[in-house]
Amino acid sequence: MAMKPTFSLRPTFLGVANANPAARFCVAGLPLDLGTSNRSGAREGPAAIRAASRMLCDGDHPTQWIEPALLDLADIGDFDIALGDIAASFDLIETQAAKIAHLVALGGDHGATLPLLRALAKRLGAPVGLVHFDAHVDTWPTTFGNALGHGSVFYRAIEEKLVDPKRMVQIGIRSPVARDVWDWTVAQGVTILDAQSVHANGPAYVADTIKRVVGAAPAYLSFDIDALDPAFAPGTGTPEIGGLATWQAQAILRALGSVAFVGMDVMEVAPAYDHGEITSLAAATLAWEYLALVAAKK
Repeated sequence: MAMKPTFSLRPTFLGVANANPAARFCVAGLPLDLGTSNRSGAREGPAAIRAASRMLCDGDHPTQWIEPALLDLADIGDFDIALGDIAASFDLIETQAAKIAHLVALGGDHGATLPLLRALAKRLGAPVGLVHFDAHVDTWPTTFGNALGHGSVFYRAIEEKLVDPKRMVQIGIRSPVARDVWDWTVAQGVTILDAQSVHANGPAYVADTIKRVVGAAPAYLSFDIDALDPAFAPGTGTPEIGGLATWQAQAILRALGSVAFVGMDVMEVAPAYDHGEITSLAAATLAWEYLALVAAKK
C-alpha cells in the first residue's frame, strides 16, 4: 500500500519508480492517433491513464490478493513515434516492443496494436490467440482508404498471420459494419460475441467461450475502451451506444485466469471527451486487473 496520498504519487502507471525495461512487466505509452477515423485525441490517452491509475495504489486486488504496484513492474515511458508518419511510427513501435518480455501498452489509436503483434509473433515464432474487446470488428481492408488506420488493424494481423483467427474472440461488437467485412471475418474463423449476446448471456458465458476458443496456447488481450458503453467510457473517439458496463468487462477478465496471456493493450482513450476521468480510470483499472490476473498465475 502506498504511504503517500494517491494525489501525490509519481505520474507513472500505479506511481511506480522503476523504469527498467528488463522488469517482469513493463508499461509503455503509445501516443499515436494518426489512424483515427472520427474524433482525434487518443495521443493523450497514456498520460491520462497513468494519472487515473494512482487511484489503484492503496491495497491489494480484492480477489487475487496481489498489489500490482508492488510487482516487478516498470513504467518505461512512451514509445518513440515518427511525427505524421503511421508506417514509420509502426516500425519504431515494433522495434521498441521487441525488447520487452511482457508488455502492457496504453494507447493511443488501435492501429498501434499491429506493430505490437508483429513484435510478439516474431518473438514467439507463431501466431497468437486474441481476446479482443471492441465496439468494432476492426477488420476492414482499409479505414477510409488507409490500410494502417485503426479500423484495419485485425485485417492486417490476420493477413500477416500474426494472430490465429480460429483462436480469436471479439467481444462487445455492435457498430455499423459492411456485410462483406462481417462475412470475411467470420469466414476466417473468428468468434464474434456481439454486445447483445454479452448482455443476454452474462460474463460467465462469455468467459467460458473465450477459454474454449483460445485454449491453452499463448494469447494476447487487446481492449479498445469503446467496448464499454459511452455511459462508462465517453472519452473515446468512436463511441457506440449499447456497450458493456465496466462491471461486465471486469467480471469477464477476472474469470480468464487459465488463459496464457503474453501481453495486452488498452486503447483509444481520448481524455478531451472524458468526464471526471471515468474513461481513464476504467482503462487504468483494466490494465490493473490484467496485471493481477497474470501475476497470480505464477
